[in-house]
Amino acid sequence: MRVFTNARIVDVVDGRIIEGKAVRVDKSGKISEIGESVRVTSSLERGEEVIDLDGRYLFPGLISCHTHLSVVFPFSLTDPNENPAVTAYRSAQRANEALKAGITTLRSVHEQNQADLMLRAASKSGWFEGPRIFGAGRAISTPDGHGKGGACSYAKDFDGFYRAASEELAAGADHIKIFITGGLAHAGESPDVPEMTDDEISGAVKAAEEHGTYVVAHAGESKAIQQALRLGVTSFEHGYVMDQETVDAMKAKNVFYSPTLCVTRSESWMRAKGFEEPSIQNALKASERHLASAKLAIKADLRMTNGTDYPPGDLVDGIPAALHELFLMHDAGLSTLKSLQSITSTAAQLIRQENSLGQIREGFEGDLIALEGNPLDDPQNLRKIDLVVQAGRVIRSSL
Repeated sequence: MRVFTNARIVDVVDGRIIEGKAVRVDKSGKISEIGESVRVTSSLERGEEVIDLDGRYLFPGLISCHTHLSVVFPFSLTDPNENPAVTAYRSAQRANEALKAGITTLRSVHEQNQADLMLRAASKSGWFEGPRIFGAGRAISTPDGHGKGGACSYAKDFDGFYRAASEELAAGADHIKIFITGGLAHAGESPDVPEMTDDEISGAVKAAEEHGTYVVAHAGESKAIQQALRLGVTSFEHGYVMDQETVDAMKAKNVFYSPTLCVTRSESWMRAKGFEEPSIQNALKASERHLASAKLAIKADLRMTNGTDYPPGDLVDGIPAALHELFLMHDAGLSTLKSLQSITSTAAQLIRQENSLGQIREGFEGDLIALEGNPLDDPQNLRKIDLVVQAGRVIRSSL
């Protein structure tokens, strides 16, 4: 049990600061009380630890919505027959790095050998310290589609996609990931090319709906996005080439969109990680169209979430990829408040945890970060995080 005193709580929904508060997190890891610091500290319970934030801003733990923990760079080094233990070790390292960066929750949208589901189970058993994971298991691709060579699940036609999606859900997946277009990863590949039929998309959607969940789509261009919208897909990633008609249709359906701008704006990181030149050139070539599409989405007021397509704790030009993405979205014109919501409250809506994550409220999980600068004044203040707390546990502190 811990009490965090002398906090300035950042209300990410209303965009205001609540001064001089204390936050009590109980043994279950949930916020049990928010009150005036003097009053709360005068009623300490036996064994409670008090952490004085000395006027720092207390912000909800960050939520990254498009994560790959098991990915190998360059992509050509992926071994589809890799021992699952090796995959899990690599993924666990990335997950732990993300947690220390302040990412207390993440949504994975494809992991080799279902490593996300394994890490989630290990975390619940106390064997592993990482973010709270909402996983897709393996993404589902057509045999020659964008997922080829990526250790995905592969399927054709309605029955094939229905069965493949059902298998991931039976294994514990929280949502289903599909590839409706090509992408930027390989030489000769283009995000303009649709890759799935109506029947194939419908098969995945049907399986998801039967399990009370949703489908997220790797989506490069407008025609395929409108096709998937019509068939019930509710979460879209990348949108490298989108037109006004498409973003208007997305707004009308009230879907979620993760632009992943860092995919086409991280050349130094790609080179440092050994990406092959065709991947780098594909990203650079798509960069301006990608940014223009994201600006259309911002103007249309889509529900924007923060996703990286990379391990979110990886450092890109010295900052975690999730923050790099947040700053890119803000620079593209997303308001300060909506930029902060993209990695907190709106992200919680996407993963259907809006009643327990993404805000500092009584009854919510005790996922917190503390910083000296007010992020409502400037999101760049998130560069320096002094304290990371997950479910009331101090993950790291420089107080």
